[in-house]
Amino acid sequence: MPSPFPGMNPYLENPQLWPAVHHRLIVAISDALVPQLLPKYLVDIEKRVYQIDGEDSLLVGIPDVTVQRFASQTTSPTSNVAVAATLTKPLQVTVPMPMEFREGYLEVREIATKEVVTVIEVLSPTNKRTGQGREIYDKKRQQVLASRTHLVEIDLLRGGQPMPVFGNNIEGSYRILVSRGNRRPRAELYVFNLPDEIPAFPLPLRTGDVEPVVDLQALIGGVYDRAGYDFVIDYSGEPVPPLSETDAAWTDGLLREKGLR
Repeated sequence: MPSPFPGMNPYLENPQLWPAVHHRLIVAISDALVPQLLPKYLVDIEKRVYQIDGEDSLLVGIPDVTVQRFASQTTSPTSNVAVAATLTKPLQVTVPMPMEFREGYLEVREIATKEVVTVIEVLSPTNKRTGQGREIYDKKRQQVLASRTHLVEIDLLRGGQPMPVFGNNIEGSYRILVSRGNRRPRAELYVFNLPDEIPAFPLPLRTGDVEPVVDLQALIGGVYDRAGYDFVIDYSGEPVPPLSETDAAWTDGLLREKGLR
């Protein structure tokens, strides 16, 4: 059964599903582009590797992990020193572990010169949350924006802080940025919301080359079908992260109409 949503499926944003969705989507984009770009260009799948420490290591898609805090304290009337309440049984807690995080992205290279012509990024939660992951990604982003390399930045996550652009007064849940190296600082920003279809966009290449259109809606629909997410997702529950009140009402009506609630 195909995804019940006309555009982005918010249930795919769940931290327990997104790492696999991200990986599958990266591969799907590459597989769709390679036949259209040969023999001049090749699409390489690259990875950033870094470590996340502390509480952030619990928030990047490790299943069944929660952070529990015990805040019960008592204070003596004659002392300003907090004393922890006596526990008769130990609490089950999770220790934040340093974790190596691998983040995939795509590079479109000209075969003859081996030069990177276009970088395609699909954002992860770590890119949109304050911390080491965002800092590393932002540094890479600035390097690309300071060069002649084109940048395509795909943001299919409602949570976190969007990457900065100027001149955008339209609020939207999802965004696709197409920044051409020869037109900066001007860029094309596609902004869309949950009820909208994911817009297709042209992949920027060398001047004069035919630019293939990336049908992201079809690609993420294919990911949904091949991964069997219709058997995995429980549509009787709410998406994670939670929807706005307006989107929640729209989603409820849609899923009831399709017999999924």
